[in-house]
Amino acid sequence: MAQERTNVATLKGNPLTLIGPELNVGDTAPDFTVRKGLGDVNSTDFNGTVRIISAVPSLDTPVCDQQTRRFNEEAAKLGDVKILTISMDLPFAGNRFCETAGIDKVEVLSDYLTADFGTKYGVLIKEHRLDHRAIFVVGADNRITYKEIVPEMTEHPNYDAALDAARAAMGGAAASA
Repeated sequence: MAQERTNVATLKGNPLTLIGPELNVGDTAPDFTVRKGLGDVNSTDFNGTVRIISAVPSLDTPVCDQQTRRFNEEAAKLGDVKILTISMDLPFAGNRFCETAGIDKVEVLSDYLTADFGTKYGVLIKEHRLDHRAIFVVGADNRITYKEIVPEMTEHPNYDAALDAARAAMGGAAASA
């Protein structure tokens, strides 16, 4: 049975149970498989690149919408950083959201089928089978360089800290190249 963690996150003040391990900065980023359209996307497709993984419960909520738009706006300033937004929305809903919102620099991916990402990154909400709002920055060496599990699901993550971590990881990638 997967590990369960409480006292980590809330929804409107009500405690949530997160399923999966507690990942920390310095840990190797677990491989996961999500969906784009009707096909699988594996996280190993992005190995060797710095990436921001932005987990959101659903693109149909205001904070998730704003979070995805913000990272889409910032993407051009980050160079080769890949930005992945992962939700439990069906892939078709994600595609529709991207078309409507003009999202063209962020990979919008779906965890709905197996919850593989949510379970491996410790953000799957037991009570709702949604992924909790979180940000992970993963370096080109596949190590987690930044992690934020947003304590209250209805609040925004610390965008500036995540973007700074991605820039720092890019500096490390350039220095090691």
